[in-house]
Amino acid sequence: MTIELTVFVKSLEVVTIAQEKRYETKIKKFLESENCYFVKFFANGYTKSGVPDILCCCNGYFVGIEVKADNGKPSELQKLNCNRIRDSGGFAWIVYPSAFEKLKQLIRDLKHDNFSRESELILK
Repeated sequence: MTIELTVFVKSLEVVTIAQEKRYETKIKKFLESENCYFVKFFANGYTKSGVPDILCCCNGYFVGIEVKADNGKPSELQKLNCNRIRDSGGFAWIVYPSAFEKLKQLIRDLKHDNFSRESELILK
């Protein structure tokens, strides 16, 4: 039973990672289409933990985007780092696939200097 449960949990992790990767690619394609500069942040033993997956400059504004799969859950450190970006004058969101249209509108608003700093942290 323990082996079956472990295999099941591992297979769910693989599905979650694959879904997150597809969504991340979709976001990056959108950012490219909007002429936003961005980099994919890769966490490893030499980098800071909890940094958003995508770091972006849109119309001169710093943006951090933490990508989540439908069943993903942000860590406390990811939320803390997104809030630190916001407290520093940048924009940061934790985004789920169901909120892709919201994210697109927020980016477009930044491009036209038509935005509110009151947007929610987690976009679902």
